[in-house]
Amino acid sequence: MKNIALKICYDGTNYHGWQYQQNGLTVQETIETAIKKATGEQIRVTGCSRTDAGVHALEYILNFRSGTRIPAERLPYALNFYLPNDISAQEAWEAPEDFSARFSVKGKRYIYKILNHVFKNPFLSKYSWHFPYPLDLEKINRAAAAFEGKHDFRGFMASGGQQRTTVRTVRACFAERTAPDLITVTVEADAFLYNMVRIIVGTLADAGSGKLDPDALPALIASGDRRLGGITAPPQGLFLQKVYL
Repeated sequence: MKNIALKICYDGTNYHGWQYQQNGLTVQETIETAIKKATGEQIRVTGCSRTDAGVHALEYILNFRSGTRIPAERLPYALNFYLPNDISAQEAWEAPEDFSARFSVKGKRYIYKILNHVFKNPFLSKYSWHFPYPLDLEKINRAAAAFEGKHDFRGFMASGGQQRTTVRTVRACFAERTAPDLITVTVEADAFLYNMVRIIVGTLADAGSGKLDPDALPALIASGDRRLGGITAPPQGLFLQKVYL
């Protein structure tokens, strides 16, 4: 049996997140169905992240064990024949025996897109958070700088998170205007808590709109009090951009 690593990308709009569920179609189930059709094998894949319903991935890594005779580098061609248009296999390779997409990952980078305009845009509604109030980019970045470094992020985790430790190291956190009405927030870390990026973005929106003093962020993070942070930003603006192996 070979340990196959697979890189994919997907639009999460039509899925109930990555992880298999009995009550809704997921990306994992769709990938496993395509693998069964391509190889004849009923397998369970391991993913690098449990993205929520509506969240997208520009790069996502998974692995699975297979006895298929299809060369690893040809698997994307076979899988894409059976995958829907909103999921694409990009690359596959035979990984070391001990490789796990869940445990071998050294870090991830997420981006979050905010449409900062008084009116909504129907062409961006599935891929951004429509925030109709003015946002001050300088204030957002002052607040964002406080997230960088090693901190206990227990105040930036939604209920239901099951991680054994809430300490994470954020390597980068910043915002930039990538279009006249579009702000993109980048957050890169060794690992993330449940909804951590979306809560960070909601808090940065509070700082950028004047609801929260950017200089208060260090104390807010240290408090560990979820009630002091911003809302959990909606899922459709979030993209898993890079997985570090």
